[in-house]
Amino acid sequence: MFEVEEKHYTIVKRNGMFVPFNQDRIFQALEAAFRDTRNLENSSPLPKDLEESIEQITHKVVKEVLNKISEGQVVTVERIQDIVESQLYISGLQDVARDYIIYRDERKAKRGSSWSGISIIRRDGSSAKFNPMKISAALEKAFRATYQIIGMTPSATLSEINDLTFRIVEDILSLDIEQSVNLEVVQDIVEKQLMVAGYYDVAKNYILYREARARARAHKDQNEQENLLLEEEAYVVQKDNGTTYILRKSDLEKRFYWACKRFSKTTDSQLLADMAFTNLYSGIKEEEVTTACIMAARANIEREPDYAFIAAELLTSALYQETLGCNVDDPNLAEVHKKHFKEYILNGEKYRLNPQLKDYDLDALSEVLDLSRDQRFSYMGVQNLYDRYFNLYEGRRLETAQIFWMRVSMGLALNEGAQKNFWAITFYNLLSTFRYTPATPTLFNSGMCHSQLSSCYLSTVKDDLSHIYKVISDNALLSKWAGGIGNDWTNVRATGAVIKGTNGKSQGVIPFIKVANDTAIAVNQGGKRKGATCVYLENWHLDYEDFLELRKNTGDERRRTHDINTASWIPDLFFKRLEKKAMWTLFSPDDVPGLHEAYGLEFEKLYEEYERKAESGEIRLYKQIECEVLWRKMLSMLYETGHPWITFKDPSNIRSNQDHVGIVHCSNLCTEILLNCSESETAVCNLGSINLVEHIDNGQLDEEKLHETISIAIRILDNVIDLNFYPTSEAKQANLTHRALGLGIMGFQDVLYELNISYASQEAVEFSDECSEIIAYYAILSSSLLAKERGTYASYLGSKWDRGYLPLDTIELLKETRGDHNVLVDTSSKKDWSIVRETIQKYGMRNSQVMAIAPTATISNIIGVTQSIEPTYKHLFVKSNLSGEFTIPNTYLIKKLKDLGLWDAEMLDDLKYFDGSLLEIERIPNHLKKIFLTAFEIEPEWIIECASRRQKWIDMGISLNLYLAEPDGKKLSSMYLMAWKKGLKTTYYLRSQAATSVEKSFIDINKRGIQPRWMKNKSASTSIVVERTTTPVCSMEEGCESCQ
Repeated sequence: MFEVEEKHYTIVKRNGMFVPFNQDRIFQALEAAFRDTRNLENSSPLPKDLEESIEQITHKVVKEVLNKISEGQVVTVERIQDIVESQLYISGLQDVARDYIIYRDERKAKRGSSWSGISIIRRDGSSAKFNPMKISAALEKAFRATYQIIGMTPSATLSEINDLTFRIVEDILSLDIEQSVNLEVVQDIVEKQLMVAGYYDVAKNYILYREARARARAHKDQNEQENLLLEEEAYVVQKDNGTTYILRKSDLEKRFYWACKRFSKTTDSQLLADMAFTNLYSGIKEEEVTTACIMAARANIEREPDYAFIAAELLTSALYQETLGCNVDDPNLAEVHKKHFKEYILNGEKYRLNPQLKDYDLDALSEVLDLSRDQRFSYMGVQNLYDRYFNLYEGRRLETAQIFWMRVSMGLALNEGAQKNFWAITFYNLLSTFRYTPATPTLFNSGMCHSQLSSCYLSTVKDDLSHIYKVISDNALLSKWAGGIGNDWTNVRATGAVIKGTNGKSQGVIPFIKVANDTAIAVNQGGKRKGATCVYLENWHLDYEDFLELRKNTGDERRRTHDINTASWIPDLFFKRLEKKAMWTLFSPDDVPGLHEAYGLEFEKLYEEYERKAESGEIRLYKQIECEVLWRKMLSMLYETGHPWITFKDPSNIRSNQDHVGIVHCSNLCTEILLNCSESETAVCNLGSINLVEHIDNGQLDEEKLHETISIAIRILDNVIDLNFYPTSEAKQANLTHRALGLGIMGFQDVLYELNISYASQEAVEFSDECSEIIAYYAILSSSLLAKERGTYASYLGSKWDRGYLPLDTIELLKETRGDHNVLVDTSSKKDWSIVRETIQKYGMRNSQVMAIAPTATISNIIGVTQSIEPTYKHLFVKSNLSGEFTIPNTYLIKKLKDLGLWDAEMLDDLKYFDGSLLEIERIPNHLKKIFLTAFEIEPEWIIECASRRQKWIDMGISLNLYLAEPDGKKLSSMYLMAWKKGLKTTYYLRSQAATSVEKSFIDINKRGIQPRWMKNKSASTSIVVERTTTPVCSMEEGCESCQ
């Protein structure tokens, strides 16, 4: 072991006394820490390897201590213990370091002293704990300077310093003070005791030193400050409670050092400290310091994605301070966290928590809270949670991310009886590891007093004034508790129809939709996000042409709805006639009873009968229009305003599991939910999504892990139904009767990157088919096994499940109605479905519907994956939501470019210049360009084919965005006709690119040769040409409005 001559070295104890340095105590302290951590008896000898480890660490500690003493530094006991901690961390012994820190804190709490409660008031008004060691250190420096001592301080001098320190501390304690004493008073006492002891020379130098420091402060002479070893540049920071403290650049450096520790190879903590420090000022508020630190990290995300985790770490640290009152590097953080969790739940009624949460075993639940999982979040995820999801009380957040996940999990397990602790922990482990995430309403409200957990509500409006306003009122109630709404308005009579009660003429459906629009604006979702509604109208309604123009920016504002979404509910007959270039008739629904309730061949028969009545004069209020003309108007408005969305009535009903109890009249806000609704039932669906990224292992889909995730997710979603707070009786009736679930996926594009597959490839189509079949297999099986445990849903008898149909089987039913040539769906399968069929036959189904692919716009941001099944929008873009603007780089692309040595500042500039596209960047290899195509560069047929392969397995719908790179009417028409023929039930937004872009002000125009805006207004990426194969489906004329 490393030996030293101890008599030559001294250290300062906590009471300010100098004592000889004893290296054996370091070895003994380390041995005690190891024994405590590794549970070794004191009587048993140390294992050889462990003894060697302790000796090595002791050697390093002693060497560092001696170096500091040799440099003339005064080494305290606290400093030695800091060195021990540091060496334990450096040696990878974090568990021993943690226990050593806890031991120090416990000893500190036990020690106490007559001076432990005293604080020193500095000249700037900030305070610090009184520490006698600092007096000893100051005295030793004064003695060494006065008597020009070189080498070790003589023991006789140290003895005098100890005596002086003792008397100084006694004088301070004798003062008539309560808890604080001014620094100047302490220094006056030091002067007095030096002179009383006869050390006039030392006292004189000490007085001169103080005077020089005061003069330097008064004149703010920087050079003199440095000469007198004044403090580094610092700012006064104001805390919320009105107190202040000094923040130095070194403090920021320390903060960033810890934040960047996981990413030390890719991030620069010093750079961040420099950037943050330049944005500080004296008197800055504490939260502004945090913001400056986060902004420094955010500014670098575009060049290094790991900075998103640094920003997350900084925000998480601020959250810990706000919620728990301690920092991320506090050794007691885990214990404080557990204690806060238990207190939060026990006092939960004050914070709007469900009082039943107190019935859990809080000790057991607190033990599984894993703060290391906070490191999974990137910045946008934490910021979204911080702004909108964490429970607040009087402006203060009461939850950390892990407490949030646990609160949600506890709320979802309340109906699990004696097993609720087990299931709460199981749910927590699933959610906090990002394998599955419930939809936003569940995250908002699970475990709260009003546990409105469902995502989607679908209602149909009757042709009755009182019911119209009842539905609008219901919309407000449902939106208040974070529900997304879909309304079917097809029943409401058209403009010009007779009102029998008054003999007047109706103004049609448009004014009522306008009222629904204004209601959606007025009632937001608990102040956390905007209220949102989608209104549906079948395209045979006489007001349909006005409905098409609801989102236009011109025209009569009384007939415009800029804030509500619109969607067309289109029967197959329209597309059949479109192919034949036939006519289409628009009716007022009060003249065509039964048409709204019919679909498929029955609809065609009834529709043609009403057309005959119109021709014969029995029906007077109608209009005929060419299918092509109406289709052109539909596509023109879709391209111009993004609405109405295109959805398909017949496949939604023909393939519905619940065709025995009602008609699907519309979809929901995001077009993936397809449930029957009526005057007595507001259809309800409960959503959640699997994160596919967490189920890829060694380049393969981990089927066993996926099975486990799905079975737990189905249980969670089923629990939602029983635990839900229902704003209306119609919603409660529907949800408890049919128990519909919507299990979806997210991160599909991420998985393709993981597997090196291009979205525009047959491999992507096959993978879409494969993973959708596996998910459908285990989702249906899990619901059936849950029926074994809990019973079937109330309306099970007579359903397609009961009649032996699985979703794949219903493709044949669609072919029977449409004809084979209009159903171009691959019907192959790979798994043995006999097990699922037998299980359903034996136990039935717990849920009427089990699958739907939602957009996951928010929850995918929380866990940091791509939305739903969406392709990458751009490889570098800025996303805006209620939490602000976030730079989103493609981390997979950047990793590939780093591997090839291509990621640099020039490449970043290239990405910006070409609007996040790779196609014109010459340095990028072609194989990467193919894998990393953006949404507008992928042939729409690939996106539709992937969706078709999913749709054959899914019993409800898919929220599917389509992308149009160039304004091409024929391409637009062929996209939607292909979607219809490929068996899709709905589509969502049509995304198109802007014709112009902002001038690239951040690019060096001399380097790029960029022309000013008056010479050129095209975006760089608009010159990209993507070779596309055309599918000759539509015979639109050249003069199509969508081409203009």
